[in-house]
Amino acid sequence: MIDNLADLAVFAKVVELNSFSEAARNLKLSKSAVSKQVARLEDRLGAQLLQRTTRRLTLTETGRIVLTHAQRVLAEADAADIAVQSLYSAPRGRLRVNLPLSFGLGHIAPLVPDFLSLCPELHVDLSFNDRLIDLLEEDVDLAIRIGDLRDSTLVARRLAPARAVFCAAPAYLRRAGVPLKPGDLRQHECLLYTYLPEPDSWPVLDEAGIAASIRVSGRLHANNGDALRAAALAGHGIVRLPSFIVGPDLAAGLLVPVLEDFTPPPAGIYAVYPAQRYLTPKVRAFIDFLAERFGPEPPWDCVWLDTVGRNLR
Repeated sequence: MIDNLADLAVFAKVVELNSFSEAARNLKLSKSAVSKQVARLEDRLGAQLLQRTTRRLTLTETGRIVLTHAQRVLAEADAADIAVQSLYSAPRGRLRVNLPLSFGLGHIAPLVPDFLSLCPELHVDLSFNDRLIDLLEEDVDLAIRIGDLRDSTLVARRLAPARAVFCAAPAYLRRAGVPLKPGDLRQHECLLYTYLPEPDSWPVLDEAGIAASIRVSGRLHANNGDALRAAALAGHGIVRLPSFIVGPDLAAGLLVPVLEDFTPPPAGIYAVYPAQRYLTPKVRAFIDFLAERFGPEPPWDCVWLDTVGRNLR
């Protein structure tokens, strides 16, 4: 097996450089050793892999098939080697992290200095936006995603629950009335988050506890939760926001939860990274660090659930 792997590596290098001599120099072998290994591979397979002329090398049909499998096998072997080595190495290099704006600024950015103190050989690049980016295309090591994960190419680890809360300022509820069932939302001014697939369709549990959605409307739409929070605090309507944004306001009585019996179960806050990349020490370290800081009950929920939230655990 080891000889097969070595011969495949030599063959792939010859094809890559289109030269036995260049491959020999690159691999620090003699040209005769390279020729011998390629010939040994051909003998083992019982087929010619390369057609040689004085000017160029051409892959045979069998050679193209073998090259495809060789590249795959060698890539897996390299990944396995690096993955094993990474188990014993300290986090180092540059960690690129993509974060949702409100959650990232409010709950992750303040923790990063502590993380850097724990990992002195690591540099961290943070980018903030609520747009779902392609991690591979933008060369991002790790992203934090909230809600349903639709990208099956990502590996995910759940860090904490993401509780959505229907709430409004006391002044608004005194003026417009308190909704008692999901259908009552249709008569209210609602503050809408535009990055959702359907901003005006709010998920609820109906009277039988079955997942449903209610069509709502309102004059203010925004692509940022903090902007909607400010409008809710000013008494401009009912908002549906995650507790990591409105938790302190609920604890202080500045916002009041409504429709608690009809709130769907929590979604999740996830750390995700591409399945094509092995879990490097720097990524593993950051995920473990966040999981420790956010569990077992995230701090933004501890401040209000015990005193205000009745049915949201």
